[in-house]
Amino acid sequence: MIENVLLNLEEKIKDLFVNENSGHDITHLKRVANMALKIQRTEGGNREVIGIAAFVHDLHRVIAIEKGKRYCSPKESLDYIEKLLSDSNIGNLTIKKVLHCVRYHEETNFMGKQRIANDLETLILQDADNLDAMGAIGIARSFTYGGAHKIKIWDGKPLGKIEDFRDISIDSPTTIEHFYDYLLKLKNTMNTDTAKVLAEQKHKFMEDYLQAFLGEWNLGEIELSKERA
Repeated sequence: MIENVLLNLEEKIKDLFVNENSGHDITHLKRVANMALKIQRTEGGNREVIGIAAFVHDLHRVIAIEKGKRYCSPKESLDYIEKLLSDSNIGNLTIKKVLHCVRYHEETNFMGKQRIANDLETLILQDADNLDAMGAIGIARSFTYGGAHKIKIWDGKPLGKIEDFRDISIDSPTTIEHFYDYLLKLKNTMNTDTAKVLAEQKHKFMEDYLQAFLGEWNLGEIELSKERA
């Protein structure tokens, strides 16, 4: 069963993520795997490939830490993943499909680039990973990432238009801007009908949070202005 495979993989990789403090830790992998398998039950696709790919999709984050870099592409983790899965007695065809999913899982259709992957397994992995960047968990992960990389919460400057694009490999200047650069666009990138329904509620939660945040931030600005007067 896929659950046993994932438990075995967890034992092999969990120590690699001990120093991962930007929101891409082992708990993220577990959530994405669970979400991907939940989507698969409705949408179909190869369950083994989807579950394994979801569980190893962020190993490039560990490689970035080892290299002292902010970011490494998923492609840079493929050799490691191939050996990991081979040593875990996973079949060659499954490994090949998993590597394909991991390589293209960060494609997003709002980046103005031609998408390469259109297989159901990769599309489900994309949905599951993006859903974990939304809602309450997504908000928590965003500020965790910002703290880990010394990114300000916000600087009070005007926010960009929602249609403006920012490359995923380039950090937003502030965490609040990250919502407008990336997170609020995720709802419209969902591939499967299941993910589209789940994304609606998570998107609404983020909108409500930002409204509350900006209201409290602006209240502080008003009070300071009164004191200066």
